[in-house]
Amino acid sequence: MVEKTFTVIDETGIHARPATALVQAASKFSSEVNIEYNGKSVNLKSIMGVMALGIGKGAQIKITSEGNDEQEALTALEETLNKEGLAE
Repeated sequence: MVEKTFTVIDETGIHARPATALVQAASKFSSEVNIEYNGKSVNLKSIMGVMALGIGKGAQIKITSEGNDEQEALTALEETLNKEGLAE
């Protein structure tokens, strides 16, 4: 399992559009991918789960990936977060 913690820098947090980009990126991989925030962990391939977390600016989030393409999945998600200007 690999994991990485990020700080959300987008003014509006992770709302519908960026959440969709993250879900689409995570869905390309066979590994189990989760996002953790405020003590809750949800499947990053579920748009409803991600939206339910209500992640705002300044939030600390942790993305974990476990499976045969776990490192590739985490790298792709980190690139998506950077490209979308969501987190660092």
